[in-house]
Amino acid sequence: MELVLFDLDNTLLAGDSDFEWAQFLISKGVLDKEVYEARNQQFYDQYKAGTLDILEFLDFQLKPLARHSRAQLDAWHREFLDTRIRPMMTDKSRALVRTHLDSGAVVAVVTATNSFVTGPIVRAFGIPHLIATIAAQRDGVFTGQPRGTPAFKAGKIERVEAWLESLGLCWESFAKSSFYSDSHNDLPLMGKVTHPVAVDPDDTLRAHAQAQGWPVISLR
Repeated sequence: MELVLFDLDNTLLAGDSDFEWAQFLISKGVLDKEVYEARNQQFYDQYKAGTLDILEFLDFQLKPLARHSRAQLDAWHREFLDTRIRPMMTDKSRALVRTHLDSGAVVAVVTATNSFVTGPIVRAFGIPHLIATIAAQRDGVFTGQPRGTPAFKAGKIERVEAWLESLGLCWESFAKSSFYSDSHNDLPLMGKVTHPVAVDPDDTLRAHAQAQGWPVISLR
């Protein structure tokens, strides 16, 4: 068997769903532009710099989910998917995903972005498995808090291994394992698979990939 893992933001997507979700809510007047836009940009810059405090960010990101009904959130997300996300789903990304699915590989997205935002996006790609940061719920209502280990940096390894275990599998179950990512934040998981691939990488990941002889590709 072959295991194929994809990062989502700035890898399969030509943009960041996390960042765009906040911007979408700002555009709808759900979030205050003056307060949230600067904070959203600040967290995004910290992520790119590798200095993001994931728990501080999740407090910012998940709190708005707790203020609205699931029906309203789902309605907003359908508009978000159509207007913001589908234009970022490139033909090259779709084709790469289809190639791996058609080969019979076990394919999953592994992303730090929460499962509410990413679930419909991953389904739109036709990918059957999602390993994401979990937005906790109580009686069908989001609490504004994460549940379990965030799927961020080394946390991605922990979450992937728990998922594999739930399927009765482990790394050694696969003759080949691949992980596609754009970000140096994903170096822990890239170092775990047999075939890491840098996709439109940031400067730090590009330098590391070149030093290690990893493939560097573009999906834009």
